[in-house]
Amino acid sequence: MKLTRKESLRRRHYRVRRSVNGSSERPRLSVFRSNQHIYAQVIDDTKQHTLAAASTLDPDLKSRLGSGANTQAASEVGKLIAERSLVLGVKKVVFDRGGNLYHGRVKALADAAREAGLDF
Repeated sequence: MKLTRKESLRRRHYRVRRSVNGSSERPRLSVFRSNQHIYAQVIDDTKQHTLAAASTLDPDLKSRLGSGANTQAASEVGKLIAERSLVLGVKKVVFDRGGNLYHGRVKALADAAREAGLDF
């Protein structure tokens, strides 16, 4: 049986989530990538609470970006999520690529977040 692309992504995500779990000391930096935008959240899984979020739909980013679906936009979201996390006192996170390959936009977001001060 051949899996659809969506089902393959879902299975990879479940496989990643078995080993990646956010805590109060080290929340999870979760990335969701759609065709037109990219989203990032810092989540405390023990309290089931989102601490910080950023996406290409944020008003301050949307006006500056031409497209939300390129590596430049992803790196801007990475910088923004890092800034918002550091304001909350979160420096160390666990990276959750969300079933996506660590490549392209997901890698650009992660690299930008690291450069802006997040540790993972």
